[in-house]
Amino acid sequence: MLFVDMLFVMVVGLSFIPIMTGYCASSRGRSFWLWFALGWLLPIISFLLLFALIARDELDPGRQLLREARQILKEAEQKAVEKNG
Repeated sequence: MLFVDMLFVMVVGLSFIPIMTGYCASSRGRSFWLWFALGWLLPIISFLLLFALIARDELDPGRQLLREARQILKEAEQKAVEKNG
């Protein structure tokens, strides 16, 4: 029984990086399951690669303008819905 408990703790501990990698990828519009699998196969490398991709997206001026435009459109749609009742 102790072996099963220790095995469970190890699996949960080792799942931390793949779950975090998958979550970060999913929150940025990428495939959770692809990055989760990469997190299992190459835990540190996949996390660093995803971090680099996210940093590149955040620093790209075109992406920043696109996010701002989406936010403006979302606010305009909300105002239109409120106005029409």
